[in-house]
Amino acid sequence: MSEKIWQEALLKEDATIQDAILSLNNSSLQIALVVSANNNLIGTITDGDIRRGILSGLNINSSVKTIINIDPLVAKPNMSRESMLQLMDLNGLNAIPVLDDSYQIVDLCLLNKLLMPNKRPNLLIIMAGGMGKRLLPHTENCPKPLLPVNGKPMLEHIIEKAKANGFYRFIISINYLGHMIEDYFGDGSHWQVQINYLKEEAPLGTAGSLCLLESVPDDPILVTNGDVITDINYADFIDFHSKDVNAMATMAVSQYELEHPYGVVHTRGVEIIGFEEKPKILNYINAGVYVLEPNALELLIHNNHCDMPTLFQRLNEKKLRTIVYPIHEQWLDVGSKKDYSIANGS
Repeated sequence: MSEKIWQEALLKEDATIQDAILSLNNSSLQIALVVSANNNLIGTITDGDIRRGILSGLNINSSVKTIINIDPLVAKPNMSRESMLQLMDLNGLNAIPVLDDSYQIVDLCLLNKLLMPNKRPNLLIIMAGGMGKRLLPHTENCPKPLLPVNGKPMLEHIIEKAKANGFYRFIISINYLGHMIEDYFGDGSHWQVQINYLKEEAPLGTAGSLCLLESVPDDPILVTNGDVITDINYADFIDFHSKDVNAMATMAVSQYELEHPYGVVHTRGVEIIGFEEKPKILNYINAGVYVLEPNALELLIHNNHCDMPTLFQRLNEKKLRTIVYPIHEQWLDVGSKKDYSIANGS
């Protein structure tokens, strides 16, 4: 928090309860910080302290000294966000003053600010140019990513989820009925995000349209198919990728279980060595969400069709590291009428 904001909560020790009420109303910080002449913290005052004081017989002209909490919970400047959140949760607090070793206030940590996601500089590119032939007739006059799921387009679910994870810079790759997507989302201002568009003259696949970027960003790029509905935390996905310093690309994968319909006989030559009744085979499948290092785009050929698995294969052929991000969160690729019905709870 900026110094200017938390200084609005400062209150001198000779102030009155009336002054404390005005401070709380004017700052909207839910706390007043009572300080000495040299700005050392004496204590804190909340709305509850004021109300308890008035109930005990004090009036608005009484000194704040009569209601100060002189032993407030405080934090050090180097305290982590996670530790701060845990401290607030355990003590039911919305604000904690941050003090240096001299007991001087250097910040005010607010719960609502901590709960806001950190803004991510990374681009999130959504592939929304497909025709959705398997969803005909639903997609006859509507691009698949605009089909409603629980009352709003699939694409809107993706953008709102990513925004909640701190992303605000979006690019939507469009082709089939792309003007409808542009008309609906515009520049993204309605969602308080930035939206630009890549316009494919012909379908370029789930990776090919990335060659249309006007400039290659400096940070890793998050890419998702426009028909993937998932509870994945996009910020955690980016962080997972970035922790592997040698990874050029990361693919989100979901575990898929296939049960053999028959009992399996294990043999060695003609000899039976064992039986397995309807074994289950577990595989990882491509979940349609990826993180790419900017340099990975160098393997795309301008205006040539390329799907994302092909790009990963090219990276592998160049001996560049590609890794997977196993997801356990809810995930659904809305590619068929059956999947579309499941997405809508029917």
